[in-house]
Amino acid sequence: MRRAILLPAGAPAIALGLALTLALAMTLTLLTGPAAQAAPVVVGSKRFTESYILGEILRQTLVRGGVPAVHRQGLGNTGILVQALASGAVDVYPEYTGTIVREILGQGGNPSLDAINAALAPRGLKAAVPLGFDNTYALAMREDQAQALGLTRISDLARLAPGQLKLGLSHEFRDRADGWPALQRAYGLPQQGGAALDHGLAYQALRAGEVDLIDAYATDAQLSRPGLRVLIDDRHVFPQYRAVLLMRSSIDPRALAVLQGLQGRIDAAAMRAMNAQVELEGRSFAEVARGFVAPKAASAGPGLAPPPAARGWAGFAARLLAPDLGRLLAQHLALVLGSVAAAVALGVPLGIAAWRRPALGAWLLGAVGVLQTVPSLALLAFLIAALGAIGFWPALLALTLYALLPIVRNTQAGLAGVPAGLALAGSALGLTPRQTLWSVQLPLARPTLLAGVKTAAVINVGTATVAAFVGAGGLGDRIVAGLAVNDRALMLAGALPAALLALAVQGAFALVERRLGR
Repeated sequence: MRRAILLPAGAPAIALGLALTLALAMTLTLLTGPAAQAAPVVVGSKRFTESYILGEILRQTLVRGGVPAVHRQGLGNTGILVQALASGAVDVYPEYTGTIVREILGQGGNPSLDAINAALAPRGLKAAVPLGFDNTYALAMREDQAQALGLTRISDLARLAPGQLKLGLSHEFRDRADGWPALQRAYGLPQQGGAALDHGLAYQALRAGEVDLIDAYATDAQLSRPGLRVLIDDRHVFPQYRAVLLMRSSIDPRALAVLQGLQGRIDAAAMRAMNAQVELEGRSFAEVARGFVAPKAASAGPGLAPPPAARGWAGFAARLLAPDLGRLLAQHLALVLGSVAAAVALGVPLGIAAWRRPALGAWLLGAVGVLQTVPSLALLAFLIAALGAIGFWPALLALTLYALLPIVRNTQAGLAGVPAGLALAGSALGLTPRQTLWSVQLPLARPTLLAGVKTAAVINVGTATVAAFVGAGGLGDRIVAGLAVNDRALMLAGALPAALLALAVQGAFALVERRLGR
């Protein structure tokens, strides 16, 4: 007698996860296949105001020159962008000669551009198009405190007690070889770097008295405001940071020819003024770049961003519902749904294995638990190095790993809660162990399993915001850009849709649970 094949009520969740994962992989494979040969030039930028503006100037310059281009903005630090260049995920981004020499090449001094390019050639990279300004590092303090302590030069800091000043250094400056460590060695400074502070928040913290000393860039708009003192680098420790374009050696010659038109066109005053338009007047990066690339069109063209007065809290609704909202939501949903689907496809079998073999289960649960403790940016940096790419794939894989714990744990706990007698009853009815699992035990464990999937989905809605640091898009783009210019309204314009999306996901799972409960 042929046994009937029983389709369990718990199978659709697993099948759906597999189907979504396969569909997502096939779609992205098609998008990155032969059509990638006609892909636009990818411009990158770091996570601070000036880099955002310069990246947008590059994109708009290329587009006006007839070369398709996209801007992947706010891609973390130097290491991430260099890896992106090496993998081909980014073609060009604005960089500084001092950073290239010390952080990328591990050298010293102020070599010429030809010498820099000779060292970059084995890496398949080159530096070109000097933009016309030098943006070296500086140290800034409040004027009243510097005057009270008699501080005018960096060497004056050596006579202060280690805890007399509270430092608010940026992460990169605190740790990079040509930053705070170089100053400590050259000046014999007793102060320690301490906890790092994002550069976008540093000036506000300094004026509020929360920190006493910050690192700054020579073209920072905030330095033009009264009440601040820049300490003189009297031993000339800081190297030259001439702004150039760092690019792949294989960049499209048409793109390079167009970008050559930017050579020498931006001096320090012009760069400082553009930074001020973003940080002090509240204009968007694209608007400021448009004013430089096409000043006449920017002053008279249609579709410009609203005037600065409407860009604070008063214009919050317009910023929240800006045209990029649909695109960012779609990117965010793709990351969340794709990662949860992949985690279901991987986590449910792992949960079953943990339930069937308790000794193995302890190791499995411990391993996925450890993954939860890895900082998201550290995991993303590791995955970028492992995959040789930035953007969607490392972000999707990181989110998948973070989603495993609740799914594996709840699958194991749900199956452990099914009475053992039901498995015996199934065997008595002639069901194989596999049929008993799929037709009896998994359906009964479904409420607990589904609760784990819901937890993973809701958590990943929030965690997916960090994908913006590696160019994967999503609502984190607004949060990161707002952090770069200390714009609370812009940060909230990204955080609020993410919170509402988390509530919507939770509500959708509640409806599914109610329907399945019937």
